[in-house]
Amino acid sequence: MFNIEEELKKLPNKPGVYVMRDRENHIIYVGKAISLKNRVRQYFRKNNKTARIEKMVSLIDHFEYIVVDNEAEALILECNLIKKNRPKFNVLLKDDKTYPYIKIDLASDYPTVFITRRVVNDGSKYFGPYANPGAAKEMVNFIKEKYKIRQCKTLKERTRPCLNYHINKCLAPCMGYVTKEEYQKQIDEIIDLLEGKTDKLLKELEEQMREASQKLDFEKAAYIRDKIQAIERVSEKQKVSNLSENNIDVIGIAKSELEICIEIFFVRGSKMIGREHYFYADLGDMEDKEIIAGFIKQYYFDNPNIPNKIMIKEEIEDKEAIEKWLSTMLGKKVEIKTPKKGEKLRFVEMAENNAKVTLENKEKDKSEILMELKDVLKLEQLPRKIETYDISNLSGEFTVAGMCVMQDGVIKKNLSRRFKIKTVFGQDDPRCMEEVIIRRLRHSVENPKGGFGELPDVIFADGGITQIRAVQNAIQKVKKELQHDFGDGGKNHDLDKKLEIPVFGMVKNDKHQTRALMNDSREELKISQNLMNVITKFQDTVHDTAITYHRKLRDKEITKSELDEITGIGEVKKKALLKHFGSVEKMKKASKEELMQVKGISESIAQKLIDG
Repeated sequence: MFNIEEELKKLPNKPGVYVMRDRENHIIYVGKAISLKNRVRQYFRKNNKTARIEKMVSLIDHFEYIVVDNEAEALILECNLIKKNRPKFNVLLKDDKTYPYIKIDLASDYPTVFITRRVVNDGSKYFGPYANPGAAKEMVNFIKEKYKIRQCKTLKERTRPCLNYHINKCLAPCMGYVTKEEYQKQIDEIIDLLEGKTDKLLKELEEQMREASQKLDFEKAAYIRDKIQAIERVSEKQKVSNLSENNIDVIGIAKSELEICIEIFFVRGSKMIGREHYFYADLGDMEDKEIIAGFIKQYYFDNPNIPNKIMIKEEIEDKEAIEKWLSTMLGKKVEIKTPKKGEKLRFVEMAENNAKVTLENKEKDKSEILMELKDVLKLEQLPRKIETYDISNLSGEFTVAGMCVMQDGVIKKNLSRRFKIKTVFGQDDPRCMEEVIIRRLRHSVENPKGGFGELPDVIFADGGITQIRAVQNAIQKVKKELQHDFGDGGKNHDLDKKLEIPVFGMVKNDKHQTRALMNDSREELKISQNLMNVITKFQDTVHDTAITYHRKLRDKEITKSELDEITGIGEVKKKALLKHFGSVEKMKKASKEELMQVKGISESIAQKLIDG
């Protein structure tokens, strides 16, 4: 039995990382400390803790810690553990937003330039992210138009050059028509362009143009002139301020009652090359500087695009440790600055103002969705919580259901649930739907504060009138159960009222695309294109939830074999045997010596396999 008070006494006065776990042994929080003894004890003392920390502490069943040599090591370990385990009470960078980057594959002898949404430490150079994918595409098209770099995905030797060479769009490195050094000059120019170092680049090009003119190579001089003019146009589009530093990220934060938005601007060579924003929920009681510190650690971990300077509004607690960590990763000094006046402060304020606008626009979009749903569905109140369900099976086998939730106009994937059908045998989707709805409603009736939370304001069924009727039947059966359990008492009356849940269908066309919402009178409800997009995504999400679970069960059943019945054969040994022999039938024909060639198969296990 883990005794928290006794374990607190054992904490060392050394730097390290602490890991908080709940009763199910799940990691719920990871933190670092200069002194583990002082930091961890604070959580269990009666002091002014935020509501979020109070809730976290109430869930802690036990903790563990790792001692390190210094604060920098603790910071790196903390980042690793947060990224791997994604604890619910840490500030987590969501991975569902992927902006495009421009990538130059420097590991290649003849690099090319293309757009990617995946940033990895592979020796390539990345530029971005670009909040507008069209801007990234425009820049890559510009580069391919003005520079004669290869455009094929893989460099292969050819017997003759491709069309791009003949139309003067490529120097044909595949044919050996250009040296690596000559080709690299183009890449260096492109890097300068993407890094915003256009002054230096333009100066070099002007010198090249003069040399070409002096040699009477007017065709080359005209080509360079056109390139200069094009770069000047692109450069002018990007200029946003007169900041002198080359590589700066500017971070701003804005809060509403429900969410927090962090906006990050990317400034390279006095030019803004892109921006990005992230949303967080349930962090309202955290201080801005604590959120920003958590964001910086998450955002720059494993990110090859670390700037020389990060500008924020408030000083953060781990500033020196984070600067040292980022400097080590970049290979040169990185500073975190909090400007107090002038252009730099105005830029931070611009990031914060944009965060506010982004947050307000999101709140406005959600509000408009809820208001339209209220009007279209003719509801008395805003449908703040909507649940939808879908059934998935294969000829009546491995039948499952998926449930998804839309909360305040946003699809919450973390609230999705999966059900294995228990009482219906064969293919009968309406009865399956009825079973699932009954089980789900019972959860909230019996435990309103449980995993399913409060009852929904509206239920959407994936389908038409048949599925609508199935959901309505399930609701009526649960109401009858309440009447039987509670009679005419007040508790029954309140729950009975909450179970007056409107039901609508999400109808698809012949191409399996969302067509409309339907009420229980078979009327298709007219909705805006914006709401249609939201409903389509909602329907696709619940369908994916159901089908993914169905495939998981089906695949698990398919991978079962006779090996599962033999003592001493676990999943690892089973996979090793099947990989070695290809099938159970071939394995049965193997000798004891042949079986023992497989890693982990001892003589006794081999004998068991032979005996069957």
